[in-house]
Amino acid sequence: MPPSRLQLPVGPWATLIEGLCARFPRISEETWRSRFARGLVTDANGNNLTPETPYRVGLEVRYFREVASEPVIPFTESIVYQDAHLVVAYKPHFLPVMPSGRFVRETLLTRLIERLGNPDLVPLHRIDRETAGLVMFSANPDTRAAYQALFRERRIEKTYEAIAPPLKGREFPFVHRTRIVPGEPFFRMQEVLGEPNSETVIDVIERGENLWLYKLMPVTGRKHQLRVQMAGLGVGIMGDSIYPDVRESSDGDYSNPLQLVARQLKFRDPETGVLRRL
Repeated sequence: MPPSRLQLPVGPWATLIEGLCARFPRISEETWRSRFARGLVTDANGNNLTPETPYRVGLEVRYFREVASEPVIPFTESIVYQDAHLVVAYKPHFLPVMPSGRFVRETLLTRLIERLGNPDLVPLHRIDRETAGLVMFSANPDTRAAYQALFRERRIEKTYEAIAPPLKGREFPFVHRTRIVPGEPFFRMQEVLGEPNSETVIDVIERGENLWLYKLMPVTGRKHQLRVQMAGLGVGIMGDSIYPDVRESSDGDYSNPLQLVARQLKFRDPETGVLRRL
């Protein structure tokens, strides 16, 4: 599990533990002292810090988050491709890509770091916890910028597949552009009038009587983009718990996964020049 990092800001505190307790008021002093005692708070060089370490502005503190009773995700990732620069993994439904909220150890990043023994792994993009499919990681800091540029400059083709009700009366494929902004409650996005900031190419792979299999190729990467746009078209993706309406689900209920999969990544490798289709 990778540590969290904090550059100590300007403040009046004399000791490190005073500063940390002020910075993170929801974490008790007892919890911090336990982390210090177990060697879970270090500087940038891996040297253990103590509660009495003098507070110094700019000091990089690395600490390991812990979550009580973290849910165990009973599905396993697989490695699709690996070389000196990249790791591409297939993420199962319900597993987060990065540590966040109540998930720290049960994330794709943490699992891969432990599995491969490479603490330099960094995700180059993300997909929702509810979505399954391919996620690409940089494995080498020296070449990371070249692969990050693929996403920033939109030089990587991403293809998803989704199951949703029929979208009749349309010519396929078509380009769908909308404006997506934060919505309510805080975890939802919404479409509004205005200049489009999201773009997706939508096609159909297979037509069933009640459900169709769609091919979705996002050009932009807005949060929840595919889910919001499909719901906005009146054909919400099957198994979606928040679009078009929030649906209550209990922890540990894996019976109705979101029918959305990141199926393919296609790009010209900036290090080798090889055209990769994963």
